[in-house]
Amino acid sequence: MTRVALCQIPVAHDPKANLEAAREALARARGADLAVFPEATLTRFGRAVAEVAEPLDGPFVTGLAEAARENRIAVVAGVFEPAGDGRVVNTAVALDADGSLAAAYRKIHLFDSFGAAESALVTAGDTPVVVALAGLRLGLITCYDVRFPELARALVDQGADAFAVIAAWGSGPMKEEHWTTLVRARAIENTTWTVAVGQAPNPEAPDGFGIGRSMLVDPMGVVRHDLGPGPAVHVGEIDPAVTESVRRTLPSLEHRRLGVRRS
Repeated sequence: MTRVALCQIPVAHDPKANLEAAREALARARGADLAVFPEATLTRFGRAVAEVAEPLDGPFVTGLAEAARENRIAVVAGVFEPAGDGRVVNTAVALDADGSLAAAYRKIHLFDSFGAAESALVTAGDTPVVVALAGLRLGLITCYDVRFPELARALVDQGADAFAVIAAWGSGPMKEEHWTTLVRARAIENTTWTVAVGQAPNPEAPDGFGIGRSMLVDPMGVVRHDLGPGPAVHVGEIDPAVTESVRRTLPSLEHRRLGVRRS
C-alpha cells in the first residue's frame, strides 16, 4: 500500500514563494510515502519562464529535495530547465524520500492548442520515463501528454504500475470535462492507478491556468478522491491488490492484438 498526497497548490510567478508553498504542503502531507505537485510548480507559465528557469541542481529543486528528506516523502513536481536556445524544458522531477534525484521527465507533447503556443517557450522532450518511487513503478505524464493514449501505453509497456499526471490545466469551455474524462480514460484503458494533480486557481493571476480537480483514480476508473477547485492537500492510498483484482476481471492488456495492421 502506498500513501500518496495530492498537493493541489496555487502557483505564483516567484519561485521562492512556490518553494515555501511546497514546503508547507509537504508538512501537511506528513505520513505519506509520495507527494505529487502540479506542472510548473517552480513558476507560472508566461514569457518570463526563461528568466527564472533553473538547472536541476539549482535552488528550487535543491530546496524541494531538502523538504522531501526532512519529511521522508518522495516527491514529483514540475519545473523549468534552461534549454540553451532561449527557451526552457518543461520537466517533471522525481525525488526519493532521501532527497536524491530519481528521474527527470521532459514533456513530450507541447500545448500548441486552444490558441496557446507552448512550443514558442518550451523545447520538447522525446523519452517516456518510468521511475521506481515510493514502492511504485511510476509513469510520468505532463498535462497535454494525457491527450495521447500511446504515451500512457508505452509507460505500461515499460513496467509502470501507476501514473503521475501533473498539470497546469487551462480553463475554458469543455476544458474541465476534458481533464476529468482523459484522466479516467488513461486509468481505465490501462487498468492502472492514476494520480492526477493540477494547480489550484491563483486569483492573482488572470492567465486562466489552474482549475484544480486533482484526482486519485483506481484501475477501474473509479474516482477515489476529487479535490475540487480550491487549494488542498489530501492523502489517499494506492493498493496494488486492486490492480491485480481488476486485471483478473478485465484483462484488456492481455487482449491486445499487436500484429494487426491497417492495409
